[in-house]
Amino acid sequence: MDFGGDDMDAGRRGTDGTEVGADTGLDSGRGGTNPVGSGPDAGTTDTGAGLTGVSGTRGVGGVTGTGPTGTTAAVDTTGTTSTVGTPGTGISHPRRGTSGRTRALATEAVHAGREDLARSGLHAAPIDLSTTYPSYDSRGEAARIDAFAADGAEPEGPPVYGRLGNPTVARFETALARLEGTESAVAFASGMAALSAVLLVRNAMGLRHVVAVRPLYGCSDHLLTAGLLGSEVTWVDPAGIEDALRPDTGLVMVESPANPTLAEIDLRAVAHACGSVPLLADNTFATPVLQRPAERGARLVLHSATKYLGGHGDVMAGVVACDEEFAGRLRQVRFATGGVLHPLAGYLLLRGLSTLPVRVRAASASAAELAGRLAADPRVTRVHYPRIGGAMIAFEVAGDPHEVIAGVRLITPAVSLGSVDSLIQHPASISHRIVAEGDRHGAGVSDRLLRMSVGLEDVDDLWADLDAALGYATAGRAAEGGGLNLREEHAGSAAG
Repeated sequence: MDFGGDDMDAGRRGTDGTEVGADTGLDSGRGGTNPVGSGPDAGTTDTGAGLTGVSGTRGVGGVTGTGPTGTTAAVDTTGTTSTVGTPGTGISHPRRGTSGRTRALATEAVHAGREDLARSGLHAAPIDLSTTYPSYDSRGEAARIDAFAADGAEPEGPPVYGRLGNPTVARFETALARLEGTESAVAFASGMAALSAVLLVRNAMGLRHVVAVRPLYGCSDHLLTAGLLGSEVTWVDPAGIEDALRPDTGLVMVESPANPTLAEIDLRAVAHACGSVPLLADNTFATPVLQRPAERGARLVLHSATKYLGGHGDVMAGVVACDEEFAGRLRQVRFATGGVLHPLAGYLLLRGLSTLPVRVRAASASAAELAGRLAADPRVTRVHYPRIGGAMIAFEVAGDPHEVIAGVRLITPAVSLGSVDSLIQHPASISHRIVAEGDRHGAGVSDRLLRMSVGLEDVDDLWADLDAALGYATAGRAAEGGGLNLREEHAGSAAG
């Protein structure tokens, strides 16, 4: 079973609840109810509160525990501990409040992009739905459009046109940049529109070659492999990045934790290997609550904002956090291609950010608990859970994964992730179906792998649903011809 996003063997929890797995440095027992920590380098370690029964073979993985002090630790296979974070403090960032002290991530999530509201006599951010804006100064408009054409900087003064920018969307961009610790952020109509804009920026400079590490989100993989935007991709392991660089390499792309296996990459080491080539890190799964790739050397941080940033399954968007120079080029591509974010979506995303730390920490605590229960279940052959924690779990089943999907009643069987309700899907059938079978398998996406996005439901209710669905999947074939309808039995128990 995999904890920490890499191949690891799993020991089973003994009947007395003590640790059975070897070489983990983990003590037995479940910690308190405090949520998973908020990010790297933010707290102290707690080695007495991790999941049990996990041993490793490659020395890179670990599990996140929750302890009575609220601290968390990631433990690798040598038994050493590393800090993951302390709840309630979050990741600090360089912006300072009026008192001069650095504000925590939780504070910025609530206030970034909204600082002017109280002075304007407002409490909630306004939604500006205008597509165009009147101006009696056509000479001034011409000068501002010329300035935008030169470097893509946001026009000074009142807005001009919806494709150039929108005040509501700009609030979300400001807030996300603050949370990721970058100079700027540029929002798009979807995560794929955001990635496409990055590729178009580099292609326009004659830098069409991309070095990428699998696994990536299935549609990202397809966009690169199919060359739909004229890009050429070289797939490598992280250790092969430097050797794969060419004079026309415009981008190195990684995703950590990766979709769907939750494999993790040392972003600092990868950024060093990239040299002067920009590193794009997809941070959708981790969010800035758990890691900030820009602090580890990534020049571009990609989010499918549809997921955790929105957080409620009701908005589609993408965003790239980056330096202002690259942001200007992205704005120019957005203007030319029209992949703009609707103002209502910008409003929903800004609202979603205000609860992001609370949602991620609460869901992560439940995910860590479920990962431990799955690791001890004989119906599960492998569990993937990242060292930094998070609300995503991937696991491989001994039975038919399609029957698990058919058997859930509380958990929603659907693509996507990051919502307040829990979702489960079969990557080989949906999110990664577009990736060639051999490439899927080579990236660790097996046909028995299920990916679960843990929401905010009670963890025992989620486990009861998983337990019943796993039982249905493993017993279904044995019951065929015997007249036992496990699907109806499960539905009846869920309803009761």
